Amino acid sequence: MELRATVMKSFGGFSLNADITASGTRLGIFGASGSGKSTMVNLLAGTESPDCGSIHLDGECLYSSRMKINVPPQGRRIAIVFQRPHLFPHLSVRGNLLYGFKRCAPGNRKIDLGSLAGILKLEGLLERGVNNLSGGEKQRVAIGRAMLSNPRLLLMDEPLSALDDELKFQIIPYLRTVCEEFGIPFVFISHSMIEMQLMADSVLSFENGSCTAMTSVEDLARRSMGKSQVGYINLLRVGKPLRSNGLNVYAWGGGELFISAQRDVAEGIFELSSRNIILFKKHPEAISARNLLRCRVSGTFAAGNKVGIELDCGGERLIAEVVREAASELEIREGAELFAAIKATAFRHLA
Repeated sequence: MELRATVMKSFGGFSLNADITASGTRLGIFGASGSGKSTMVNLLAGTESPDCGSIHLDGECLYSSRMKINVPPQGRRIAIVFQRPHLFPHLSVRGNLLYGFKRCAPGNRKIDLGSLAGILKLEGLLERGVNNLSGGEKQRVAIGRAMLSNPRLLLMDEPLSALDDELKFQIIPYLRTVCEEFGIPFVFISHSMIEMQLMADSVLSFENGSCTAMTSVEDLARRSMGKSQVGYINLLRVGKPLRSNGLNVYAWGGGELFISAQRDVAEGIFELSSRNIILFKKHPEAISARNLLRCRVSGTFAAGNKVGIELDCGGERLIAEVVREAASELEIREGAELFAAIKATAFRHLA
């Protein structure tokens, strides 16, 4: 996907003035509520028109005020997944899924119902009415309906914000898998850094109606660490654990990682805040934290009044944070050895 957009849009006291050039298959748009994210999505989809400017997708002009071009939404082959499922209540799951498929030109029908239902695990729900679905099932149907329209681009406008955390992180693997399986590029919109880390590769940052930067997700997470209430979020992917004294024990970084046993959790992705990692210059004699990892400093970066410490823990990476004074006292420098202490309760299972 190659996207170029220079657009202006004003309404109700708000003005969007964005100049975007982006490429890739997993693009994020990140910003606080009211920053212009959803407005940008609507302009791309054609559900709203800019006051002036131009939009090009993969070399095709979708909008140009100068050339008086404005391709209607149905001609853009761009699908949207919204915050709410917005399913048709009078149609079954099958009927909702096939709604866009039936309106797709036969030559563009590369995704079929059977394959998609299998990936989204909807096979047993096809004849059910949508009012008899759980919140997570409804959102999976909404994703499937958008995908079966066989779009060339999928826009996801905060599709997880209406779900609780448990459902949210159940849906994310479906979003990633279905787009990867069928080769559909997507633009994922969110104000959640964790969602960005899990879904996107590169990110457009929006603030006060302007696109302020395009960067990698990693750079965005590092720059945001100092002003975030939760710090930098480490995402740890682990396999099946062993059980020991009420803890799950995972193979990680050439050693073992102890995580408090959580109901029905065996493997997957855990989050760990940089603020929950305590650093020691020397091996402590005794400590209550169940995890004490020998690490080497592979890099540092500044984020406000904090210093981010990139740690190599037996081939695995963690980001910790300390105030500048602590970095000086610990004599933190690239190549230095440190010990990282982490409580077993500091981890949260995501997906």
